[in-house]
Amino acid sequence: MAATLQPVVTRKGQEHTGTAQSGGCIRVTGVGPQHTGATKIWFGRVSNDPGYRSLPHHHGEAETGGYVLKGKARIYFGENWSEYLDMEEGDFIFVPPYWPHIEVNMSTTDELVWLTTRTPDNIVVNLPDVDDSVLVGFSRA
Repeated sequence: MAATLQPVVTRKGQEHTGTAQSGGCIRVTGVGPQHTGATKIWFGRVSNDPGYRSLPHHHGEAETGGYVLKGKARIYFGENWSEYLDMEEGDFIFVPPYWPHIEVNMSTTDELVWLTTRTPDNIVVNLPDVDDSVLVGFSRA
């Protein structure tokens, strides 16, 4: 008899923390193949401390949906990272597969927290880093 999938509750403090990271981003898995029966979705919390940013990266074949739960975010993209999108609490974003970007916490005093989902999994492909000076309007302090 084939095993059947069961619902899994991931309790606060019991999330999977062995996720791919990119610089100042901390990704914590709530739902994913690492500790549930999920095979086509990753769902978790992503955070940046005040004044931090991710490394340049993309998410491979994964489609990503993000929701700003707390804070002010900016995502840099394009040639020489010269374009950007600003987001704040309550905003959603769709990130297409293979789209190079840098996620930034625009506050030097408050944490930035995202809820993020990806299909099929939490793919993170880090790219060569860039100097903060190319990121218009970004400051670590």
